[in-house]
Amino acid sequence: MYNSKENSSHIAISGNIGSGKTTLTDLLAKHYRWEAHFEDADDNPYLNDFYEDMQRWSFSLQVYFLNSRFNQVLDIRKSGKTVIQDRTIYEDAFIFAPNLHDMGLMSSRDFDNYSSLFKLMSSLVQPPDLLIYLRADVPKLVKQIQSRGREYENTIRIDYLTRLNERYEAWITNYKLGKLMILDVNDKDFTENPKDLSEVINKIDAELYGIF
Repeated sequence: MYNSKENSSHIAISGNIGSGKTTLTDLLAKHYRWEAHFEDADDNPYLNDFYEDMQRWSFSLQVYFLNSRFNQVLDIRKSGKTVIQDRTIYEDAFIFAPNLHDMGLMSSRDFDNYSSLFKLMSSLVQPPDLLIYLRADVPKLVKQIQSRGREYENTIRIDYLTRLNERYEAWITNYKLGKLMILDVNDKDFTENPKDLSEVINKIDAELYGIF
C-alpha cells in the first residue's frame, strides 16, 4: 500500500454514466489512502430539473459542473496531496455539452458561451498526472444505472447513453494531455471480485511507481 505524500499526484477516473467511476474512486482511495474528490450529484441543484427538461436546464447544469470541477482541480493542485477525482473537467466540454448541442438541447449561443468559458478555465489548470478511462458497453451502463436506483436517472434513454459512449471513445482516442490507462469494465466487478480490483491496482503501481 502506498501513501505518496512525497510525490503528490492527481489521478482522475473518467467514463460514461454508470461505468463505475465513483465505486472505483472510493476503492482506490481507501487502498492507497488517497484523498477522494467526488461528483456532488446529490447536492447538484440542477440535476433533477435537467432530466425533466434537458433543453431548459442544459446550459445551467453544464456551467455548474464546469465551475465545480474547475474549483476541484485548483484545490487538488494546492493541497500537495495525492488526490483521485471522480470525472474530469474535460468530459463536460468534449462529451456532454457538445452532445446536448448536437441533439438540439443547447442553443448555439449557449454552447459558444460555454465553450469560451471552458477554454479559459482549462488554460489555467493542469491535466491529471494519470487518467483512467472506464470503457463499458451500453448494456453494462444500463444495468449499473438501474442497480443504483437514482430516481432522476430513470428517464435516461438508451440512445442518449449510446451517443455519449461514441463521444467518449472519440475523445479518449485523441487524448494526449498526460498518461492514460484504459480499463474495459464490461466483465469486471470491483466490489464483489477482489481479483478485478487487484489487477487494476497492479497496473496503477506500474504506471505511477514503476513496479512491474
